[in-house]
Amino acid sequence: METVIQAPVLPAVPVVGDARMFPVHRIYCVGRNYADHAREMGDDGREPPFFFCKPADAVLPVATGQTATMPYPPQTADLHHEVELVVALAKGGRNIPVEVATGLIYGYAIGLDMTRRDLQGAAKKLGRPWDTAKAFDCSAPISPLTPARPSQSFQQGAITLKVNGELRQSGDLSDLIWSVAETISALSDLFELQPGDLIFTGTPAGVGAVAKGDTMLAEIEGLGQLSLRIAD
Repeated sequence: METVIQAPVLPAVPVVGDARMFPVHRIYCVGRNYADHAREMGDDGREPPFFFCKPADAVLPVATGQTATMPYPPQTADLHHEVELVVALAKGGRNIPVEVATGLIYGYAIGLDMTRRDLQGAAKKLGRPWDTAKAFDCSAPISPLTPARPSQSFQQGAITLKVNGELRQSGDLSDLIWSVAETISALSDLFELQPGDLIFTGTPAGVGAVAKGDTMLAEIEGLGQLSLRIAD
């Protein structure tokens, strides 16, 4: 296809054990999907899942064994970390039943849903969208994708985040309010899911601010680590 301006580079994420990349179509995020984090943010109970999006080019790939650098975003004084299990889809569809939803999964990764919390709070008070709080440049750091295996479903396992060596977030994937399969099914009732979609599945309690120069270490059992430094 000939374009009138230079076409943008397709966002992509590395894959463990494969020289090929995973192309990103959309990024969906689930809000308040751990009970302790829901309480932390002022809610309680198993409310229906709700979603927001980040642009595909918000991904910031972080190589295994390396520490990537993220610029501190403008127009905020309250940048927060949220460690999450990320699901990558190899197949799509609409109105997908829960019992077949995991069959769409290509692989899993560690992700950070970075958030300009002060802008989010202001938007909530005014009943406005969260885009400026959630969808900024480099707001979706992500580890290389680990291809799905029948022997490892990531329905349970420790999920943690440390800042400068201090434990901030600690939970278990089994504490998800809406399971990965339920989340995929619910999303497919709202959107036609596509190969290349990424789903950030929610964060446990303990979210908090990071400052310039801080280093975060996110870990999910079975997926290794993601190391990220906020630029000075």
